[in-house]
Amino acid sequence: MHNAELDRKQPIGLDIGTNRIVVARSVGGRPQYEAQLNAFVTLPHSRLTESLLRQEGVFYEIQGREIVVAGNDAQRFSDILHVETRRPMMNGVLNPREPYALGVLRSILTKLVGRDGGEAQKVIFSVPAPVTGAEASIAYHEASCRQVLTELGYEAQPIVEGLAVVLGEMESSNFTGIGISCGSGLSNVCLAVLSLPVVSFSIAKGGDFVDAQAALATGELATRLRILKEQTFELDGFSADRVQNALTVYYDDLIRSVVESLREGLATSGRLPKLDRAIPLVLTGGSAMPRGFQQRFEKALRPDEFPLQLSEVRLSDDPLNSTARGALLASLC
Repeated sequence: MHNAELDRKQPIGLDIGTNRIVVARSVGGRPQYEAQLNAFVTLPHSRLTESLLRQEGVFYEIQGREIVVAGNDAQRFSDILHVETRRPMMNGVLNPREPYALGVLRSILTKLVGRDGGEAQKVIFSVPAPVTGAEASIAYHEASCRQVLTELGYEAQPIVEGLAVVLGEMESSNFTGIGISCGSGLSNVCLAVLSLPVVSFSIAKGGDFVDAQAALATGELATRLRILKEQTFELDGFSADRVQNALTVYYDDLIRSVVESLREGLATSGRLPKLDRAIPLVLTGGSAMPRGFQQRFEKALRPDEFPLQLSEVRLSDDPLNSTARGALLASLC
């Protein structure tokens, strides 16, 4: 990619998400974040187009006869050209049907973390928890991310996304509680006790499911629905707006799936801890951000009937950076 490469010399937390990649560094004892959209669009190659992109400082690379515009710039070109962005990842892992997947992911990671200056620095990167039937895909994804980061000079170690949420959100409860990351490709769940994961799994539904199903129901582009969802959508019931209604229907479906899977996962784990106090449940991730999500989730959860006593059900104060923050804490330990 034609962009100045960063050179950092400190441990890093990295959230490698289907929709966004977020890097967290400790600056003056406080986490600092940088993010790029985990997406790209392709343009026909010409010297004139390449020259203009370079002048504009666009994040791109040449692939054969195509120009691959990646990261945050991909959304801008998607809007201009009225096309869907393409993604290196699908359902929380590298997309096996996308030929540019690994190359684009490598470029975005290089832009965000930079090349290490010599001695191996630690980077903790998020990976999905197991999804039934998709174990091989997760293993390939984890190995590929580790390889890219190792080639950049880092000592790379994975952390399960739900556990990263617990570390990023639950210091006040001694890192004991349930962390749920509602991402684009997957929803990750982890019950941890004193930072040790007890139950951890993923559900093959997330924001992409909501966008895709609502797009089919309304005829809109899924990308445009994602932007609408992130900017103005509220889960406040049905209205005369068909797009609002479609998003509400599939958000309710997502919430039900996460709650049912959580109940079933806890009921069948055989490792449910005996706790002498109530524990928090924290929601994070871009798909948990619409106003009303927490209230709808809590209603579906029915805390009074839950197998563990909950002290609270809350939305993270910073849901887009929670996983990266937890990975950063792990990297500093």
